This record gives sequence, structure tokens and C-alpha cells, in this order.
Amino acid sequence: MSYFTGLRCVHCAREYSTSEVEYYCKDCGYHDGILDVVYDYEAMRKVFNPSSLSRNPNLSMWRYLPLLPVADPSRIPQLQVGWTPLYSAPRLAADLGVAKCWVKDEGRNPTASFKDRASSMGVVKALERKATHITCASTGNAASSLAGFSAASGIAASIFVPARAPEAKVAQLLVFGAQVFSVQGTYDQAWELCMQAAGEFGWYNRNCAINPYLIEGKKTVSLELAEQFMTLTPGSFPDWVVVSVGDGCTIGGVWKGLREMHVLGFIPRLPKILGVQADGCKPFLTAWQDHCDLVLCDANTVADSIAVGHPRNFIKGMRAVTESGGAFVSVSDEQILRSIPLLARKAGVFGEPAGVTGAAGVRKAVESGIIDPSESVAVIVTGNGLKDIQSAIRAAGRPISVRPDMEDVRKAVEVTVS
Repeated sequence: MSYFTGLRCVHCAREYSTSEVEYYCKDCGYHDGILDVVYDYEAMRKVFNPSSLSRNPNLSMWRYLPLLPVADPSRIPQLQVGWTPLYSAPRLAADLGVAKCWVKDEGRNPTASFKDRASSMGVVKALERKATHITCASTGNAASSLAGFSAASGIAASIFVPARAPEAKVAQLLVFGAQVFSVQGTYDQAWELCMQAAGEFGWYNRNCAINPYLIEGKKTVSLELAEQFMTLTPGSFPDWVVVSVGDGCTIGGVWKGLREMHVLGFIPRLPKILGVQADGCKPFLTAWQDHCDLVLCDANTVADSIAVGHPRNFIKGMRAVTESGGAFVSVSDEQILRSIPLLARKAGVFGEPAGVTGAAGVRKAVESGIIDPSESVAVIVTGNGLKDIQSAIRAAGRPISVRPDMEDVRKAVEVTVS
């Protein structure tokens, strides 16, 4: 049974049935008229609760099916998505200056990023509408995840990426058989071009900023966090949930999932949300600090997955922080790069630049007095480090070159010890 009842505009609050509108509010347009999926939580409680969920053998994001807008479960792709590991990381906590730290490793998803949660949902909705072609614009991860899930489901994909997208991510697209447009411009220009192409060719539009169903996939990371903490630390939850921020969709989904699990009785209280941006691209932080509307900016950061100067889901992203009583911070590219080996060596998780940005943000928030050293944090690592191997090498350094001679090894060891 589906508990999905309709859609509501986050700007004007107009409500729609699913047959009335596809992507965004008719009155507000796609720039402002972002829609939110609405559910009947009261009816859902009878069948979806901690007791019923504990008996569910499906260890994937689809174990939360009552909280997802799926009309036809037979359309769900076969690839295993979600139920990624949550690690306690006491050595990382000590280094960052907090009481406790947990790391949610989203790089364990099929195409090695958090975006698989959204793309799997996008493909389901495309198939429900009998679409034969799907498209999106992406800085890399959303593109590779869509390519993978499209291939698994037998639907054609056309994807627009800025020319600066890391080579490893582009390689994934091509291997999965997607049609790839490398746009000689910014992510924002690639996004606009994708929107035009979707309209002209009638392709299903997976762009998370205007497709309301994609955030529903993203929110499942929070549904998992809530359930995992019920097992790890019954009756408690971290003080902060930390996530890097680009277009606002991820942080918006994280917050929605947490609110739902609180309403449904899975977690005793709501955490604060820490949204972390790069110094070279921080429109959310600027708006939050200055109490103003969105001001577009250039995007200049090594963390390509959050290099978004025109965040399309500004309202949902901002609400995540303001409603939770949380904060935005920004960190430098140097701090981001230092966090790649830090997270790997203190928690055993290898993250790409945007994936580790949250950890860099925790340190910044502690130093700024935003997070108290007595508090606990859960950091969502959104992508695997193999997505951007050049940044990883830049952060960790090169191997020691030796001849096949033990004397070279002895000399190198002596230098290291000294």
C-alpha cells in the first residue's frame, strides 16, 4: 500500500495530485516552485514502526518502502542500494575535537556514491511513466549513478557534465553506455543545457533540483541512520549530523528523513544539521550569515561534487539548517585535501574531496564554537576516494621509489624513523 498522497510547493504551499504536475509548481516555475512529496504519516504508523521494521529482511533502501513514492515496486532496479555501514570512529573524534564521532560510508553504494539513492528512485519513476530515455546534469557522481542504474534497467541515458568533471567519473559514464556531453563551461551552464534538451527531446528529467522524487531517495540515508543508531545506542542520537552542501538537495533530503523518523518514533530527538561548503563556493553560508536571499557565485573548489554556484534547491537546503537550529561553515581546499588521509587513517574510510568536506567542517565548527567539544557528530561521507584519484594523490603524496635492493629500503626506513 502506498502512503504517498501528493505534492506541495515549498514556495507557495499549493498542493497537487500526482496527475496534475510532473516536476515543479505551475505557478512558481522551476526556479522557485520546488515540490515536496507528502505522505499520510498517521495511516503509515500502523504498519511502519520500529517493531515492523525489525522484522523486515530487506537490507537496502527499499526496506523503507512505505516512506517512498513508489507506485510499482516491480520497477525497482536489482542493484543493491543503501544499508551502508556506520562506523564508530573514536580516534577521528579525538582528532576533530568532539566527544564521539560516527562515519556513514556512502562510498559503498553500487557506483561508489550517495547519489545512487537518488538515481535508483529516478529510474523507478521514469519506468513508471514508461519513459525510454532519461537525462541529468551533474558534476560527476549523479551522472555516474544514473548511468549505472539506467544500464541495469535497460533505459537510455544522456548526461551533461562540465569539462572539469574528474576523469574517473566520466569513465564510469562511458563504461555504462551513457551518451555523455562534456560541456565547455560551468555546472550551472551544463544544467541549463540539460533542461533545454529534456524539454526538446522529451527525456525524463532526473535533475534532483526540479524532480521532487529524487530527494525521497536521498532521505533514505537518514532513515538508515535512525535505525542503525537504535541498534548501536538505543534511546540516543548524535547531537549533529554533518553533510557537505552543493545544490541543497542532499542536505534537504537528510533533514526530511530525520524529521520523518522522529515523527514516527524511531529517534528520541532531532539533531542539528551542519552544512559544510567550500570557501571557493559558499552561497548557502553567505545567505545564512547575512540573513539574505540567494546570491549566485562562482564555483572554484577541488571538491567538484559541491561546486555549485547556483544551488537550485536553496529553500530546502536552507530550511534544514534553520529548522534544526544548526549552522553552515566553509573550509578551504587545503583543509578538504588534508581530510582525505585523515579520514582514511583515523576511520579507515577513503573519501573523495566532497565526501570528506564534512569532516573538515566539524573541525572548523569546533574551532568556531559552533559545536561544543562535549557533543557528538555523525559525518556522512558521500563518495569514494577512487572517484578523484588525482586529488587523493595530491593529498597523500607519492610512493617511495627504490631499486630492487634492500639497501635502498634500509635508507628509506632510516630517513622515515629519523
